[in-house]
Amino acid sequence: MILGVHHPAISVPSMDEALAFYRDKLGFEVVMDIELPSMDMMTRAMDLEEAGYKVAMLRKGNSCIEVFEFTGDDVPAGDEKRPVNKHGITHICLAADEYEKDYETLREAGVVFNTEPNGEAPGRWVYGRDPFGNVIELLEHNPDSPSAVDFSS
Repeated sequence: MILGVHHPAISVPSMDEALAFYRDKLGFEVVMDIELPSMDMMTRAMDLEEAGYKVAMLRKGNSCIEVFEFTGDDVPAGDEKRPVNKHGITHICLAADEYEKDYETLREAGVVFNTEPNGEAPGRWVYGRDPFGNVIELLEHNPDSPSAVDFSS
């Protein structure tokens, strides 16, 4: 049986910059950090010609984000303005329990928000982009919401 979502994975141009953002600024804990050369098994698994990479699994609460920095000369740059209506993963959502403080922390860490927060407490939300162009939603966590997640464990 499917238990839920374990992690989204994000490809970034620099592992050091990604860790400076997600670990140092947002407080995610690095629980796994390795570098692997391109191997046949991984090139097949990822459907790539070359699949050498640095990878880190970051955890906060009961969820994780996996960050990849692919190595090699032919790694295509990401589209920093990729529209969220383009098929594929559109964004990751970070739940906040100190919304104003968390909004400012993200803004100071380099997130460029599209608008000011929308909605009213306890249901505020806003979309922006991390320093690599990935879309992040900051959501005020309302434990009474039908889609609430238990962050106590």
